[in-house]
Amino acid sequence: MVLLALGRRTNSSTSDTKESPVVKRKVLSLLILSDDFDFCSGASHSEGILQVFNEFRDCRLFTDVVISVQGREFPCHRAVLCACSSYFKAMFCNDHRESREMLVEINGIEAKAMEAFLNYVYTGRAKITTENVQFLFETSNLFQITTLRDACAKFLENQLDPCNCVGIQRFADAHALKQLASRCKNYALANFSEVSNHEEFLDLRIEELKDYIGREDLFVSKEEIVFEAVMKWVYHNVDQRRPMLNSLLQHVRLPLLHPNYFVQTVEGDELIQNAPECYQLLHEARRYHVLGNEMMSPRTRPRRSTGYSEVIVVVGGCERVGGFNLPYNDCYDPVTGEWKSLSKLPEFTKSEYAVCALRNDILVSGGRINSRDVWLYNSQLNLWIKVASLVKGRWRHKMGVLDDSLMLDVHSTFFF
Repeated sequence: MVLLALGRRTNSSTSDTKESPVVKRKVLSLLILSDDFDFCSGASHSEGILQVFNEFRDCRLFTDVVISVQGREFPCHRAVLCACSSYFKAMFCNDHRESREMLVEINGIEAKAMEAFLNYVYTGRAKITTENVQFLFETSNLFQITTLRDACAKFLENQLDPCNCVGIQRFADAHALKQLASRCKNYALANFSEVSNHEEFLDLRIEELKDYIGREDLFVSKEEIVFEAVMKWVYHNVDQRRPMLNSLLQHVRLPLLHPNYFVQTVEGDELIQNAPECYQLLHEARRYHVLGNEMMSPRTRPRRSTGYSEVIVVVGGCERVGGFNLPYNDCYDPVTGEWKSLSKLPEFTKSEYAVCALRNDILVSGGRINSRDVWLYNSQLNLWIKVASLVKGRWRHKMGVLDDSLMLDVHSTFFF
């Protein structure tokens, strides 16, 4: 603890000198608990200075450079520009011609973009709108103001709509905004039926369109939507896009179209009728409509959004203690994480039978002891059907599928 006494200092005098009248003064005593005190006025200090500099800019006071954009002049302070932008710091702090000139002309941007940019530099605030977001992004990207650039990207993300998501994705790809581009792609996939009704969709490049319609996660309630979108895109510029029809239909799952729609709309389309290269795809769809799951191709696999998905099927089983075989069959959907019960397996008292999947159905053969029975589970009907028996009864045997042929052990082959 330090005791500090404050008073007036007087010169000493001899004892015989007459003492002058004493002026009584109050003595100030301070109890000091620490040696120093750190004071900070917070963000208001820097905001106040910026506000003053902005007023200086408006009055052209202390400005030492003029930025010229599209013939419009903007008086500025080099120090402020350099403090906010590494672009201007590199321009004014190195031995460039602009570092010595009073008037600096910048090309490639708009005057209104420069005005909005300078308002942000001097105030830390920017009003982003649908009208200025694109050129404000490009200006902040040019001058390397990442905070303003990211704010513009976030604004675009919040404005996603079926009428603009394609255009915003192109903008994001052009400026290497991977996160924004990914959001646009996912939005377009999830809203494909609405997106395909807008003008931007018709201006897609063929590679972009193929990327959409070839995706498993394309969200459509039915495949007819994909076919109509492709035909709409082709007819928009039919002379140039006619040769692309076959390559596009390769990604349309024609076999999954409703048979009536396929006959009336697809086969009845004049452009398709005059495209011999598409006949093979039409023939594939006809075969599927006749044979069903017996005819498989990449185009017979339903998209996830249609409600169909690959599942894991558990056939039969036994009690924990053994001795009693179970008839239950269950399937597990890895996408939804849900279990679902299927039709019970007939003659479940058998055991040691063989099971395999053939196309979209399940086959069970043989069983204890030397059974010749073969059962087929029809996934569309959720029903077990007894089919042709084995030539020789089998149990504890192996069964598999090769080229749509059912293989038992190494001696027997059955065709379905």
